[in-house]
Amino acid sequence: MSQSSTSTGLSPRSPRSRRLRTVAGRAAVSGGALTACAALVLTGCGTGSSPAQHVSADSRSSAPAAAGSAGTGSPSASAPSPSSTPAKPSGTAGAPAAAPSASPSARSAASCSTASQLAGWSDRRLAMQTIAVPADENDVGSVAPEVAAGAGGVLLFGSSAPSGLGADLTALKSHVPGRTGLLVMTDEEGGGIQRMDNLVGSLPWPGWMGAHWTTDQIRQAAAQVGAKMAAAQVNMDLAPVADVDGATTVPGHGNPDGLRSFSGDPAVAARDTVAFMDGLRSAGVIPVLKHFPGLGGTSVNSDFGPAKTVPWAAESRTGLTPFNAAIAAGAPAVMAANDTVPGLTTLPAGLSPTAITTVLRGQLGFHGLVLTDSLSAGAVSAAGYSIPQAAVQALRAGADMVMFDLSSKTQAQTSAIATAVVGAVASGQLPRSRLLSAAAAVLASRQVDLCH
Repeated sequence: MSQSSTSTGLSPRSPRSRRLRTVAGRAAVSGGALTACAALVLTGCGTGSSPAQHVSADSRSSAPAAAGSAGTGSPSASAPSPSSTPAKPSGTAGAPAAAPSASPSARSAASCSTASQLAGWSDRRLAMQTIAVPADENDVGSVAPEVAAGAGGVLLFGSSAPSGLGADLTALKSHVPGRTGLLVMTDEEGGGIQRMDNLVGSLPWPGWMGAHWTTDQIRQAAAQVGAKMAAAQVNMDLAPVADVDGATTVPGHGNPDGLRSFSGDPAVAARDTVAFMDGLRSAGVIPVLKHFPGLGGTSVNSDFGPAKTVPWAAESRTGLTPFNAAIAAGAPAVMAANDTVPGLTTLPAGLSPTAITTVLRGQLGFHGLVLTDSLSAGAVSAAGYSIPQAAVQALRAGADMVMFDLSSKTQAQTSAIATAVVGAVASGQLPRSRLLSAAAAVLASRQVDLCH
């Protein structure tokens, strides 16, 4: 059961609506040279794979999504048999030498790919890979059964992380099956939306950063926080907020953005979004741009009920600017909003094939991981979807990973989502090729190669 909301009206358990502590823009960020963690903290990850091919939700093909071959190196060759005939001098005509033949094991390795390996997974295991299971950061071991069952991610909730979080997460990762790794994510945006600042250091609101800091300062601050997140075994940050909203207000029931946005100027918001993103990446933490296609200018928080962005004509002129810039700079992940977009889609963006497949993937050319915002949001239920139904629709629309709020029913909800996805594949509502593509995208975000 959800906790009572804060005085701002935000639910403290929502991935987008967080506990709000006003930070007076004076969060200390240690200066000097930054030594960033150079390696992404993962469990059992391989050496990388080609980006997954994303399949339209309208596709009915049952073929697995294509992925680049993961085989590396030359096949081993058997030695040619000795011959009693002297070798002919160079340039002398004679029978061509037989080409070396590859051993069966070498041929098998050369033909292996993550896509071919995923094709052999059960539908339920594929479904679990698309779920980010919510967990209290003070009790991450509670989701060990879900991780052992193949959950692709864990979403941390809380307001003060334990000092032993790194050790706890290391123990949790020991339950990950095979070499598939685990996304461990939380919200470290800055200001009042920080879940582990007691461990990683505090940042001011992004709006304050945008008004007072240079891009180099923003990049360095994000890198310092990211390095400490990675050291604590957290490898994904649900930040930066790429929305364009110049309101200097604490986010709440009426405005989900406000100070969460770097600026009301699209160019400034784009510049600072990329700087924050680059800082996290330099520390080995995966940044997630949110909330596509942009919540700037909205007057209702979708956590509490139906919400809509500004009309698409305005959104496409201004709201998309930071997303375009960050995607061009190599953004690895994007979170889709729960708002509808007048003139584009009457569905919440995270459930809309038009928003995700047509615009984000098609027009903007994004080929990375797409996550939903919390499917526990009021806007999702108001659209007529239960959480499991919304998960199926999100995958059909082109999303790769789904999230929902922490509650006493987390285990049952996780199982219900997986069951709904499996049922949708069996009934033809969700093409298996789309589920394969989603699972491949989750693995690719962690640089997992199932053949090595």
